[in-house]
Amino acid sequence: MRPSARPALPAAILLFLAVAAQAGVAERTQEFLDFGAGVLALVSLTSTVLWGLAATGRRLLGPAHRLLAQGVHRGLAVAGLGFLALHVWVKVAEDRTSPAAAAVPFADNGQPFLIGLGTMAGYLFVAVAVSGAVRSAFSGAGGSRRWRALHMTAYPAWGAALVHGLHAGLPAGWATAGYALCLTGVAAALALRLRARLREERAERTGPGGQS
Repeated sequence: MRPSARPALPAAILLFLAVAAQAGVAERTQEFLDFGAGVLALVSLTSTVLWGLAATGRRLLGPAHRLLAQGVHRGLAVAGLGFLALHVWVKVAEDRTSPAAAAVPFADNGQPFLIGLGTMAGYLFVAVAVSGAVRSAFSGAGGSRRWRALHMTAYPAWGAALVHGLHAGLPAGWATAGYALCLTGVAAALALRLRARLREERAERTGPGGQS
């Protein structure tokens, strides 16, 4: 019978942690999270916006593909909120801002406007996520319109988060490039969505015979 490897597992874990500590993994991870968590949050939430636009494109995707896009949209939203929570926790833990400033918009002593934009964006993203999770609660008369209006606040939230990310810290080159890609992607998706909407309205006006 082979001896069990379980007794050696704790020793292997301790050895791994010792080697990681010696190599400075914890410090490097903390340095990355100090800046990278916010970037990952914005990239994830930008992808959420893009997949949300794709999920509503009836001319671009069929029913099955729209369901898949909605699933990816929700998964990215959860990931974005997770990175957002990590971003806030790291900044508070490292005394980059205070718990009060993280919770109350425009209460930061050093950068009240920029940090306040990030706080407002966080609250709006949470509100959008909650409205998406409880969409069935808006099934009454006029509920669909109210839900859509609330869900559309993701766009100003995204814009505030972008300004916060670009100016609240000292972004590295790769982060600035990532922000530029986020801006380009959302602008292109909105332009395509607007173009499709205009085509649909034009088709409705002309009617089946092609005459207005």
